[in-house]
Amino acid sequence: MVPEVENYLQRIENLLGQIHNLVADLPAEALNWRPIEGSEDHAMNSMAVLATHVAGAIHFWIAEGIGRQPPTRDRDAEFVTQAGDFRELQQRLDQAGREAREILSSLSEAELASPRQVGERTVPVRWALVHIIDHTALHLGHMQITYQLWRGGQSAQAPRWYERLPQD
Repeated sequence: MVPEVENYLQRIENLLGQIHNLVADLPAEALNWRPIEGSEDHAMNSMAVLATHVAGAIHFWIAEGIGRQPPTRDRDAEFVTQAGDFRELQQRLDQAGREAREILSSLSEAELASPRQVGERTVPVRWALVHIIDHTALHLGHMQITYQLWRGGQSAQAPRWYERLPQD
C-alpha cells in the first residue's frame, strides 16, 4: 500500500477504534440518549446516531466517492437511528472499516491527486481522505461530550496523541 494512503487508513481505523471503545459497554438507553431533544438543527444527536452517521459518511466518501461504487447511502435514515445494543453499531463501523481498507489498499500514488465526482462537486482523492478523517474526528468529539454528559461529568479514557503513533 502507498505509505501516504496507509497513514490515512491508520488514522481512520484509529478513530473507528476510539468510537468502539467509547460506546462498546453502554446500554441502549445511553446509546440512544440525546442531551437536548428538539428538531432539525436544534437537537443534539445520540451516540448511536453519530456512530451510524460516521459509518455512513466513510462509506459515502470512500466507497461511493473514491471507489466509484453505486450510491446506496441513506443519510436521512442515519439521523433517526435507534440502536437496540452496541452490536448493531459495531457491524456498521466494522463494515465501514473493512470497505475503507479494501478500497484504499488498491489506490496508487497518482490517484491521490486525481479527481472524483462527489455529488455535484469534484474533489481530489487526497482532499476526500483528509475530509473524512476530519469529519470522523469531529463526531468522535461530539460523542465524547455526549458520553461525559450521560456519565454526569465523568469522561471516558482516551489515548493521548503519542499513544496513537504507529508502532514500527
